[in-house]
Formats: sequence, C-alpha cells, structure tokens
Amino acid sequence: MNPFSLAFEISRLFRNCHPVLYLPILLTVGLLISVEGFAQRTVIRGTVTDSLTGEPLPFANVLFPGSTIGTNSDYEGRFNIETSKKLAKLEARYLGYESQQVSIRYGKTQEIHFKLNPSTSVLNVVEVKSSKQKYTKKNNPAVELIEKVIDRKKYNRKANFDYYEYEKYEKLEFALSNVTQDFRNKKIFKSFQFLFENLDSSKMNGKPLLPLYLKENISDVWYRKEPNARKELMKGERLVNFSDFMNDASLSEYFAYLYQDIDIYEANIPLFGNLFMSPIAALAPTFYRFYLKDTVEIAGDSCYRLLFYPKSRTDFLFQGELFISADGSYAVREVSMTVNKDINLNWVNDLAIRQRFVRADTLGYILEKDEIMADFGLSDSKMGVFGQRNVSYSNFKFNQPRAPQDYDGPSKAEEIHEAAGTDSFWVSRRHDTLTAAEAGVYVAMDSLQQLPAFRRIVDVATIVLAGYKVMGPVELGPVNTFYSFNPVEGFRLRAGGRTTTNFSKRLQLETYGAYGFKDKRFKFYGGATYSFAKTSISEFPRKELRMSYQQETKIPGQELQFIQEDNFLLSFKRGENDKWLYNQTYNLEFTHEFKNHFSYQVDIKNWVQEPAGSLIYSRASGSDSTEYIDQLRTMEMGLTLRWAPNEQFFQGKLYRKPLPNKYPIFTLRYGMGFKDLLGGEYNYQMVTLNATKRIFFPQLGFADLVFDGGRIFGQVPFPLLFIHRANQTYSYQLQSYNLMNFLEFVSDQYVSVHYNHFIGGFFFNKIPLFKRLKWREVFSIKVLYGGIRDENDPEIHPELYHFPQTAGGSPQTFSLEAKPYAEASVGIYNIFKLFRIDYVRRLNYLDNPTISKSGIRLRVRFEF
Repeated sequence: MNPFSLAFEISRLFRNCHPVLYLPILLTVGLLISVEGFAQRTVIRGTVTDSLTGEPLPFANVLFPGSTIGTNSDYEGRFNIETSKKLAKLEARYLGYESQQVSIRYGKTQEIHFKLNPSTSVLNVVEVKSSKQKYTKKNNPAVELIEKVIDRKKYNRKANFDYYEYEKYEKLEFALSNVTQDFRNKKIFKSFQFLFENLDSSKMNGKPLLPLYLKENISDVWYRKEPNARKELMKGERLVNFSDFMNDASLSEYFAYLYQDIDIYEANIPLFGNLFMSPIAALAPTFYRFYLKDTVEIAGDSCYRLLFYPKSRTDFLFQGELFISADGSYAVREVSMTVNKDINLNWVNDLAIRQRFVRADTLGYILEKDEIMADFGLSDSKMGVFGQRNVSYSNFKFNQPRAPQDYDGPSKAEEIHEAAGTDSFWVSRRHDTLTAAEAGVYVAMDSLQQLPAFRRIVDVATIVLAGYKVMGPVELGPVNTFYSFNPVEGFRLRAGGRTTTNFSKRLQLETYGAYGFKDKRFKFYGGATYSFAKTSISEFPRKELRMSYQQETKIPGQELQFIQEDNFLLSFKRGENDKWLYNQTYNLEFTHEFKNHFSYQVDIKNWVQEPAGSLIYSRASGSDSTEYIDQLRTMEMGLTLRWAPNEQFFQGKLYRKPLPNKYPIFTLRYGMGFKDLLGGEYNYQMVTLNATKRIFFPQLGFADLVFDGGRIFGQVPFPLLFIHRANQTYSYQLQSYNLMNFLEFVSDQYVSVHYNHFIGGFFFNKIPLFKRLKWREVFSIKVLYGGIRDENDPEIHPELYHFPQTAGGSPQTFSLEAKPYAEASVGIYNIFKLFRIDYVRRLNYLDNPTISKSGIRLRVRFEF
C-alpha cells in the first residue's frame, strides 16, 4: 500500500467535508472501502402530497416495508431513496393520513408521487388556502393560534416547574454518508472490507451511511427553580475511543458544541454558530407564514397541526410543522422542522429536527424525545459526514424536592456505575435499542485501529492536518515551521519535537533548534511540563508546572493567535521590517484550572533582550554623548486570573481552539519587575484587563467585542512599555492593528475597543449573484486610546532609552497623546466557503513615516 496515494485520497476527501470535523476526515481515508460485485441499486425520487388539496406533506415517512431503509420528505414533500436490496414495495406514511404502498422496479431509477388521503382519525379538517395565494395575517386562524401559543409559553416550558427530575439517555453518532460505489471499489482500500457490514441506508434520504463514531451516556438530572440550580450526574458513558490519534475529551466537547440542546420555547435557537428564530418566538408571526392544516389525535389527545414557512427563504428561520395541544394549554406536543436550502449556511446538505413532549401529570408538558440529524458535505451528490444526536428522557418526577445539599457543587458530575463498561448494563439501561449498524461500530472501529494499514493512513493525515509526525513516544514537528525567512536571519531552518502520552501522561518534554543563514546564529528551545492532575498534559482541567529556556528572535509588537511566529506564510510582510530582538528567556509557570472554568497562573520570567537588525537601544550619557546598550535584563513575577464561564474549546496539538458562545471571558494580569534580583534592571508594576464577548443579533449575524486596557506603574524604558499589537503581514489579524507598523506606538497606559460584526449574508442574500455565491458581509472598527506619562517620556527623562528612529534621524515610534489610533475595515467572507477579504482604512496618524493608509488583507477561515 502506497502512503502517498493514500495522502492524495485524504486531500480529495478533505475538500468535500467541513474541516472542523477532523475525526471523520482522519477516518474516512480508511473507511471508504471497496467491496467487489455490489448489486444493482434501485433509486426512487418523488413527492408526497395531500390528495385533496395538492399541498406537499413535509417530513412524511417513506420506507421499504419489512426493511430498515427509510427516509423523510423535505418541506416541499420531495424525497429521494435508494437501495441495493431486492425489494418490491415502497410505502409513504403521514400522521393523520392513510398509508399508501406502491410497487417498484428493482434496479431502476424511477419517480413515484404519493397522494395520501386524510384518515378517519382526523377530527376536524380545516380548509387551507394554497400557499400560492396571497398570504395575510388578518383573520388568519393559524396566526391566531400561534399567538395563543406565544402567550402561553411561560406556563408551558419545563422551567416553570418548581422541581423536576428525570433520567437522560443521549446517543451521538457520526458516519460517512453517500458512500459511492466507485470509491468503495478502489483497490487501495481492500484491507478494510469488513467495515461494510455496518452500512446503513435507513436514516437520511436513503444515503448509504458508514458509522465512524458512537457515544452513549446516561445521567440523572434534577432541577430546582428557586434558588435556581440544575444538576446532572453521569452514571455511565461508552464511546468509540480514538485516544491514540486525538483528544477524546476535546472531540466530545466539539460534538456537544455542534449539537447543542434545542429549546423550542426560546426566542432564538443556536445552531451551527448562528441564531435561528424559533417558530413560537414573540416575533414569529412577523417572519413566518403559518397554515392551520387539520386537527389530529396524538396518544389520545386532540392536537392542531400547524405548518410554518419563512417569509424570506434566505433568513435564519426554520420550516416544518407544529402539533399544538387543543386542551386549552396551547402547549407544543410535537415539532418537526428543517431549514430552507436557500439559506446562507455552509456544508449542511440536509437537516431534520424532531421533538416530542409528554404530559406531566396535570402540570403541563415536558420534553420526552429530542432528535437532530444533519448531513454535512460540499454538495448533496458527493460524499460527506452524517451526524445524529438522539436524547430521550424518562422516569420523570415533579415537585418532589431533594435535600438542599444535592443541588450544591458543579452543575455536572460523575458517579459512574461499576457495571457501566459491560454490554449488559447498556442493554438494560438504553432507552432505545441500537440498530445493527450502530451496535457494530464499537467492534469495527476497534478492529480498524489495530490494522497497520489504517495506522499508516492516519499517520499521513496527522502530518497533513496537525503538522506532526508521530514516532511512538515522540512526535516531530510542526512541519510548517521547518522553513521561513526574515530580514535578520535570512533563510532559516528549524527542526524539533516533543514527547507524547506514550512516553508519559504526566511529563512532556519539548525542544527545537533553528539556524539563520544570514545572522549565522543558532536558536534553541527546551521545556518540560509536568501535570499534577489525573488527566494527561493539556487536558482540561489543567494543573501543571512548566519550565523552559529559549533563545529566539522576536518582532516587538507582534502577538499572534493560534499560529507560530516562524510560520512560513508569515515570512511575507509589507514595508520596513528590520527591527527585531534576540531574546533569552527563562520561564517557570504553574497553571491551575477548575471545572467552573476559573483558572490562575503564577509565572516567573527572567528575560534578556538584545536589539537586532536596525533596532538600537541607546540613551543620553552626559550632556552631549550617547550610550549604546547591548542588552536589557528583566526579572518579573506575575499572576494571571481568568474566568470563562461555560467555555467550550477544541484542544489541538498546539492550541486550544475556542468554540465561541454567548458568554464573556475575563482575563486579569498583575506583573511586578524586580531590580537587582537575578540581574533585573527595573522596578515596576503592571496591570492589564481583557474582556471578550460574542453578541448575537437575530437575522443580522453576530459581533465579537473585545475590551482591553492596562497601566504600568514605575519608570521603565520603551521596550518594557506596552508595545501595541501591529501587523505588517498581508493577512487580516483579528487582535492586531492591521495598518499599524511594528513598534509604531507605545504606551504606559491604554484602553482599546475592537468590534467585528459578521452580518452573515443578510444584505447580500437580497442580491441574486451574491446569494448564489453565498458571500457574507463583515465590518470592523478598532480604536486605541493611550499615552505616556512624563516619567516614561525620554524627551523629559533622557536617561531613558531613545525611541527608535530612521537612518536619517526621523522618529519611528510615537505615543498616543494627541488622539486615539483608529482603523476600520469592510469586507466579504465565505468566499469559496474559505476566504475573507477586507479593505482596511487607517483613519488617523496618516503623516507617520512609512505607514500604509489603506490595504487589502486576506484571512483563511472555515465557516458554517
């Protein structure tokens, strides 16, 4: 087996799947397997409609009787189903209608149009006007009904109970979807044929699914209204384990972020990083069209069946049907919904959401069943990734308070049953029986991971996606830093690596070496991290001690997120870029994270700065002479406090990738410099505060707001002041000033505000060309207030270091005394679902030397 051929197959699949789904990407190269001699396939497309009105019946069940293969019609009543089995009949079912079966032709592509007759269980048939007629809210019984539902929301949601308890069972599954016969027949995958025993076509429009991942957990949940408390105690968890290849905890965290709980009673529902307006939100009658279809019985209760569609097909709205209790409570009994295919949402080819509520004695209704299914991919006809989350609730108890101490402590805890690792435990405790395909995934994935061929494939994929080559107890990388160049070092080579958990789960050693062929100097890093927590290195919550020594170059004022400074792509910069530092840094850090996402870090740093390139450290010496300083040594101790309530993130090999939500993040740091301690040259104190928050605007996207401020107490030279984040690359950097030069502005006190608003295509969706391209709008404004007190001004105190100057003696570094620095940008993102392009304009300080007043900047980001 040729690993380079396999790498090519990886890259092909990578283009067809959302890149954040790294698990399916890593696995599909080993799971898209060939099986010789597959039978012919029967492919059926068609519609399901009302025989009397001709109206489409959304979410109708279409299946082959006597098999597990089935699908659902979309909101326009259309369906698509296929099978390789020799089946003779196809059946359509819809609540309140008589089922219908028709004969089919085996091995042929054909169209079938079901016209279902209302059944005798329909209590009252309400005349519904065709959706093609002009819609009006006035004298519309459907609108009158939904307004009653809205008025009764506060009485019908489960938070209205004083106390409740239930048992919760959750099942999360990911599978490869739409596996084609051509791909299965590739010879390079012949070692994995056994996996096709789990092929399943019963879940999403008849597409063949190959399960890759399954996770189950069962918990007890109890709730108290006043004082508000919710506790979830996990009793058992079972999952497909990929710990040899990735962080299982982070994988679970990402999937939980992707499939969040859906509360139909909330005004706005978070889904795939966007807010969708609920069909029973207060403003729903303004944004939705409602049609009262009929009245049906559900478990002996009379319910109104209400269809809803978005008035604008491109807005972040749902479409589907609601079943509303007709007992006067106007509670939601069932809901089935999806989103319109015209919406500006990437990668999601199909989506189905279903919820079922049950009566809670005489107190109202509570959620009993929650299901969300989504098919991700580049297009509907190509292979992608299918994801499904099923949650069911049972053993309800209402208004039976527990002891007060039961509600104390963290909101989530574990009390794993001693038998939770056995099959018998799950057979007896599952709320639903696993399908044959689901039941086989545990054994299949375990067997797959033992195959040398699969491990070679994943090894290549890890290099492509993560940048590391794993070699047992060590891994070499990252590969994107192997080669770079800059004006000081010239051509630069770097190689390094670190230990893995195969070496030790508690201890990690890391090192690299680099050499610049222009400055002819070696650079080096050596570090060791020891974890005091039960988890391994970097896993949440961390409790670890890190020691390191580093000799390295740095650009003053360049601060990067989720990327290393010697990344090859950052070698390309605009303007003059020759003021650098050689740093020697001894660092000691202790970090302690808590499960409530509060953390603190204590650090000690001894730092030697040596100016490089055209950067010079100099100060006045006597009345008319200048002293040149070779290096500056600082001894600093610091304490950082961080609070990130309800934070979610994906733990990568190098960084934690945040998964943004509505909650803020606060970071407070205090630092103190010590003169004459281990060579430190200055006494000072420093305080900084950073706060970030994502703000969601229904139908208008979201905005990221960042507040940052700081102050230095004491007299220090400019290298120890706040050197504001600048960017001279051609990439757009969210946390930096993209038209500020490196070392252009320094302050000893500052306040800044960054506002980035991602509109999500609300306006472009009204323009046919942009709508088809799915481009989205973005704008930003960044404002920085700052200044230097007299005690830190070298014009007033010449014993301080001079600000950098050009070769001709013109100043290049400034303070912000006169006015704030500001820049703004407008741009387009989601270009080819990948690129963001901004036009950035600098709004002031336009006379500073060698600056750019405007520019075009590029950013690469995968978007839903």
